[in-house]
This record gives sequence, C-alpha cells and structure tokens, in this order.
Amino acid sequence: MPRPFTIAAALVAPLALHAAAPAQQGGARVERLEPALDALIAPGATVERVATGFSFTEGPLWHDGRLWFSDVSGDVLRAVDASGRVEELIPNAGGLANPPAGKSIGPNGLVPDRNGSVLMAQMGARRIVRVGADRRITPVIADYRGQRLNSPNDLVFAADGALWFTDPPFGLYNGMDRDPAKQLPYNAVFRYAGGTLTPVITDLKLPNGIGFSPDGRALYVTDYGPPGTIYAYTVGRRGALSGKRVLIAFPAGGAGGADGLKVDRRGNIWATGPGGIRVISPAGKVLGQIVLPEVAANLAFAGDGHTLYITASTSVYRLKTRVAGVLPRFAR
Repeated sequence: MPRPFTIAAALVAPLALHAAAPAQQGGARVERLEPALDALIAPGATVERVATGFSFTEGPLWHDGRLWFSDVSGDVLRAVDASGRVEELIPNAGGLANPPAGKSIGPNGLVPDRNGSVLMAQMGARRIVRVGADRRITPVIADYRGQRLNSPNDLVFAADGALWFTDPPFGLYNGMDRDPAKQLPYNAVFRYAGGTLTPVITDLKLPNGIGFSPDGRALYVTDYGPPGTIYAYTVGRRGALSGKRVLIAFPAGGAGGADGLKVDRRGNIWATGPGGIRVISPAGKVLGQIVLPEVAANLAFAGDGHTLYITASTSVYRLKTRVAGVLPRFAR
C-alpha cells in the first residue's frame, strides 16, 4: 500500500527501533456498533502496542512462533516475539540494489508455503520471492508474458493450493500508473496454479488486500481508494469468478484507505479502512471498529487464531479475540 498521506511517522518519536512494554495504547480502542461484536471481541478488551519505531509496517504473518512483518519504506523484513523483542531478518528486503530513501520499495505481503518457506512480495524488485529457512531469497514470479509485474502487494493461498496476489503500482515511485516503468496495462489480481499465471481481475483501480471465506466460496478484494471499497466475488471451479458485488464502500474522511484484510472462522471480514479496522459480517454489516492512533495497514491472526496483530504506520499492535481467525493454509 502507499505510505499514509495524513498520519506521519512523527506520531512516534524518535524513530529508534524498540520494544514497547505491552500495554493499552492511548487513543486505541474497540468501538462496538452492534451487539454481535461481543461474540468476537470481549467487552473491555484492550489494544496493546507491542513494538514501535518503524518507518511503515505491513505484511504481518505469524510464523514459527513470531510475527514476521515488513517495513515498506524502511526496506527491512523483521520479526517480533510476544514480549516485543524485535529482530531484523533481511535488510534491503525490497530487492533493489540502490533503493531511493523513504519510498514504498521494501517488502510487503508475506504468506507461508508448503515446505515451511515464506513467499514475500518485493515492491521495489516488482516480484514475488521465496525466503528459505536460511533466509536466502529465490525469485518465484516476476512477469506476466514477458511484461514485468507492477508491484506485488498481498498474497493468499486458496484451498486448492493456487496462489492469489494483488499487483497495484504502489512501488512505482514516479507516479504509480503514470510511471514510465509500468509495463502492464492494468493493476490486476493474479492467480498462479500449475506453473501458469492468470490475471483474473483487471478492472480495479488499486487492488490491495485479499482473502477467502472459510469455505473458499467467496473472494474478498480491497480497492484502496481513498476512501476505498471491498468487493466480494463468488469462486467457482479452477478459480473462475462471478457475481462481483460491493461488500462495503468506506465513507469519505479519515486517514488511510482500504488495505489489508483477514477473515475469521465465522466468516466475518476484518479489514483496514479510513479511521481504523472494520469488523464486517459476510452480509456487509459493520459490527464494530478498532480505532488506533496511527493508520492501520494490515493485520494477521496468530497462534491458535485468538490473537490479532495489526501493523499500523510506525508500530505493531495486538488484540485478543473471542473468535478464532482463519490462519494461512500452510501456517506453522
């Protein structure tokens, strides 16, 4: 996603990496809009800030007992444990040899693969790579029919093992769609299966977050905006899509846009948007909102699924949930 245009990194100063003793963060709260939210988040649940001091956090993934996350404009892949201890995993993780400072060219979305490795979107290098157990990087997908990808953003495996990912132009730092380096005529959602890459959605402006319903029959994709929209599709055989519909259109106003999303085991969609994270029923009703003092970019369920981590601008936050989230297909 793009760096936030309203909330600046100055919210947390100085920007020196450090663990934050987990505690209720000032300004962070859960807003209950419907009674049904109580079955998902306990009344009085607190939002903790786990670690802070980053440039712009994204792509959270619970992997081998820690939260892996990307620092998009800091160009680093990091991990943080439950106590808030931070480790740098891969510097220069966006894949550019001489990256321009402060641009959205670092790593982004992360997803575990079958063999215990992790697939990572590299915004700068405009490709998807594999991060091995030794943290060595191997390219996986970089182009479609000889044309370079725009800037892969978020990734998810479907129940049939196909990899789906969004490809907006956020990493093209000379004006996104106007960047002369852009080769594809659209900003697509791709499906990769059996060695074949297919653009399955090509009519969205800025596709970003992506996820499936627990039964795999619905696909959710965010169009960043601002203010942004989440679309739902019916998924058929071999990934065929039909029945495009608006799940939610975010109201104008508030910092941020329609970015990352995850789904819980009851089918509710937890999605970033202007002003925070919405908890949305499968019918499109907003049950509640998680409000943060920074722009939320993405989120991930962790452990047994009852812990929600949120990457938001300079910090990583955490919230306990009553409902379990759907973990990635090859989570470990």
